[in-house]
This record gives sequence, C-alpha cells and structure tokens, in this order.
Amino acid sequence: MARQQAVERALSARRERVNDAIDEYLPLDEPEELYEASRYLLEAGGKRLRPTVVLLAAESMADVAPLSTDYQSFPAANSGQIDVLRAAVSIEIIQSFTLIHDDIMDDDDVRRGVPAVHQEYGLSTAILAGDTLYSKAFEIMLETGADPDRSVRALSELATTCTEICEGQSLDISFEQRGAVEPDEYLDMVELKTAVLYAAAASIPAILLGHDDAVDPLHGYGLDIGRAFQIQDDLLDLTTPTEQLGKQRGSDLVENKQTLITVHARSQGVDVDALVDSNSVEAVSEAEIEDAVDRLREAGSIQFAQERARELVASGKDNLEVLPDNDSRKLLEGIADYLIERDY
Repeated sequence: MARQQAVERALSARRERVNDAIDEYLPLDEPEELYEASRYLLEAGGKRLRPTVVLLAAESMADVAPLSTDYQSFPAANSGQIDVLRAAVSIEIIQSFTLIHDDIMDDDDVRRGVPAVHQEYGLSTAILAGDTLYSKAFEIMLETGADPDRSVRALSELATTCTEICEGQSLDISFEQRGAVEPDEYLDMVELKTAVLYAAAASIPAILLGHDDAVDPLHGYGLDIGRAFQIQDDLLDLTTPTEQLGKQRGSDLVENKQTLITVHARSQGVDVDALVDSNSVEAVSEAEIEDAVDRLREAGSIQFAQERARELVASGKDNLEVLPDNDSRKLLEGIADYLIERDY
C-alpha cells in the first residue's frame, strides 16, 4: 500500500507539471473551436502515466533526486540542457490523438467520463483535432534543445511509434472478424497498438539526454509494462462499474473485440459470442455482464490474463537494472506494478 501511495504521489506531482506545460506548449489558438476540440480530452483528465515515465526515466538516468531539477532545463549526459517536459507533453499529446480517433472508429460515446470529442464537436472537427494533435506532437518534440542528431533520432522514434500504433489498430479491427486468435497474436497486436507508446516514453529521454546504453533496455521496459497495461485495461472493462471506468462497462465484449481473456476462453471451449445477447453497448444489462464475467472466471480466463500481466511486469522491471539504484528507478518499478493493480 505504501508503495502504491508513493506512485500516486509521484503521478500527482508530475501531472501538475505536465498540465501546466500543456497550457504553455499547446495554447488555445485560432480557429478557436479546433484548438478547444484538440485540448478537450487533455483537459478532461487522465493520469498522465506516459509523461510521468518520461520524467522519471530522465531523473533516474541523471541520478538526481525526484522533482529536484527543472525539467525544462535538464542536464544532458555530456553537456547542455534539455527540455524533457516538451518530450513528456509530446507523448501525452500523441496519446490524446489516438483516443480521439479510437472513439471515432469504435463509435464510443464517452471518454474519461465526458462525451467523446466527436460527440461534443462533431465528426469532422474531431478528425481535424486528432490530426492537429499528431502534428503538434512533432513540433513540440523538435524544440527540446537537444543536439540535432539526437532530435532526429527522437523524432524518428516518435514517427515509428505512430506508424506502429496504426498497424496495431488495424490488426485489432481485423481480429474482430476472426473467430480465433492465438495469445501470441494478441500480444503482438497490443504491443503495436498500446505498448510502443510506453516504450517511446521510456526510451526517448535516453536518446535526448545522451544515455545511449539505456535506450534499448528502457524501450524493452516500456513494451513489457505497456502490454501488461492493456491486459489490465481489458480486465477492467469487464470488472469495473461504468461510472468508475469512464465508459460503458463490457463494451469490448459487446463489440466482439479480441482480448487475452476471450482468446483464452475460446481455447477452453467457451462460446464467447453468446456471452452477451446484444449488439448494442447501451442495450446490454449489468446482469448480462456479470453472468459473462462469471463464465470467464470459471474457464480460468480471468486468472490467465492476470498471471500473464504479472509476468510482463516482472520482465519489464528487470530492464531497469541499467539505471542507477535511486528513488526514481524505484518509482518506475512502482509504476509497473501500479499498471496492473489499478482499479480504473
């Protein structure tokens, strides 16, 4: 419990820094509605997990006390100062861009407890808002003050990450049309769709700050904890009340999305397609979802997913041995655990 509280305090403190920086680096501009729509989900909340990983990785590599150093003038390995807060904001903006477009593709009405961007501002403005965030993320990353070669490497990593996210989203859509998916196929998909952004968050500060020996291990850390994060998200979709989740509970099941839980259940002979008798997220009842979860639990599918998430977190934390043994590294380890212990 004490470690989880330490992680939550770390997230809260850095969330404030990131939120202030979003106001600075992504100000309201003209046309006003476009920028209001672009900032809408950013202002609706969010834990700021990925930008916190950026900032903690920088602190740990520099071996400075948490929150002791100005993130906008952060010491690089050889010389100079880097605005790692810009890198953190850039990563969070990419996350918001993916959420806007995901909600459009999935026709989801609610995100973070508020109407989705396309519901609030209309489909055309929502698409433009996502595109604006995508381009702004690169503009902001370009202005960290890093040496030109390191800026190019960071931009290349961000561009590759965005391509992989699109590839993962495409695989996710294609899986909905398939009757069976193997667990490794699912994990490959979520690595692309979800985990690569955690990998970018962890490794880009190493690129910018000149800690080349840490780039690959931190990338591996992000991939492992990112996959664990998505597995936990899939579990929460089934087990967390709608009001706490911020979107309709059981939506993945109703929309026939492949998750590690349903992949395992099918391998155990469960007729997953018949677990809920509805094609509409709004029409499915809490009782139906409860019955479906009970059936998945009986098949061992809930436990299977939980165990795989724990294995990934353990593997991810092993990659942190490249970092100095300091408080920020311990917080990165704590975040890995937090990702599969959170209840929303």
